[in-house]
Amino acid sequence: MIFNEHQQVLLGKRLGKHGYGTRAFPGGHLEYKESPFDCAVRETREETGLILNYVNQGPWTNDVFDDGSHYLTLFMLANHPGGIPRVLEPDKCEKWEWFDWNDLPAPLFRTIITLKSNHTDLIKSLKAKAHIGNYGSMLP
Repeated sequence: MIFNEHQQVLLGKRLGKHGYGTRAFPGGHLEYKESPFDCAVRETREETGLILNYVNQGPWTNDVFDDGSHYLTLFMLANHPGGIPRVLEPDKCEKWEWFDWNDLPAPLFRTIITLKSNHTDLIKSLKAKAHIGNYGSMLP
C-alpha cells in the first residue's frame, strides 16, 4: 500500500484473468528466499517504476477465491517516494490512479475488500503508529 502526501492509496486496474477489472495495489508473489520488504520494493519498481525507500509491515488477509486459489496476503506500507507511476506491465495493468481510502472505486480485488472489512479503522490506526503521513517516520 503506497500512500501519497494526501493519504491516498495507489491502485491499478487489473487485466489478468485473476481479478480482471478489479482495482488492486502493486504487488505479487515472493521470489525464493526474498523478504516481503524486498518483494514490495521489487514489485512496485517492476509494475510502476516507483522506487520505494522505506517499507513497513502492514496487516494481512486470508482469502479463498472463487477459482479455489487460497492466498495469505501480507500488506506492506510505504509513502510515495515521488514520481509518476507508469504502466510497465500493460498485459497485467491498464492504469494506476490515486484514491482516498474512504472512497475506493468498485470493483476492488478480493484481498482489499477483506482488508477494509477486517480493518475499518486502518488509516486512523496507521496514523497513530506514524506509519503514514509522517515521511520521516519510515525506517529501513
